[in-house]
Amino acid sequence: MNRNFARLIPAMALALILSVPALAQTAAPAASAAPTVAKVGIINIQQAIVTSNEGQRDFETLQKKFDPKRIELESLNKEVDDLQKQFNTQGDKLSEEKRAELLKQIDAKKKTLQRNYEDANTDIQAQQNEIANRIGQKLVEVLDKYAKENSYTLILDVSGQASPVLWAASSVDITKAVVDAYNAQSGIAAPAKAAGAPKPAAPATAPRK
Repeated sequence: MNRNFARLIPAMALALILSVPALAQTAAPAASAAPTVAKVGIINIQQAIVTSNEGQRDFETLQKKFDPKRIELESLNKEVDDLQKQFNTQGDKLSEEKRAELLKQIDAKKKTLQRNYEDANTDIQAQQNEIANRIGQKLVEVLDKYAKENSYTLILDVSGQASPVLWAASSVDITKAVVDAYNAQSGIAAPAKAAGAPKPAAPATAPRK
């Protein structure tokens, strides 16, 4: 089963349609047989990925990996802010040549900051996507097994804004149950400091233009 989980926060809805077990044949006429009641469930695949023990561990590791880059970008952003403040407070006291030089320096650092931010953001998104894809593929296999064992006919993913589900009772949400099953199968313990869903790693706040 090949599914693409390339974005952690995509606007999509997935439906896993499972085969309905064949009704046992009885002597009673077909017309008198009781109608089959469809069993429907919902799951938040994105939440399941990031709250699984493996997801918490791997996204936390990724966050730590990018901490030095985040600190570097924050430092560069501060340099730009300091230069801008210097220009705002001293610009009218500087000669034309000094003002032009300061403006040129600010512009150069802003371009460097923007370029470095975009490069870091592209890099971290690619690695987030790799983690989401890897866990997502295995998670769907666990979901498939769970749904069949519990006689579900249809499972809807409510992760994205495009989900057709407007409301559902909490009793049909199988996200936690599937995550528990995934954790049991993976054998990965929960991170010691895990508290709720981890936030995807981010290099730094986008530079102001």
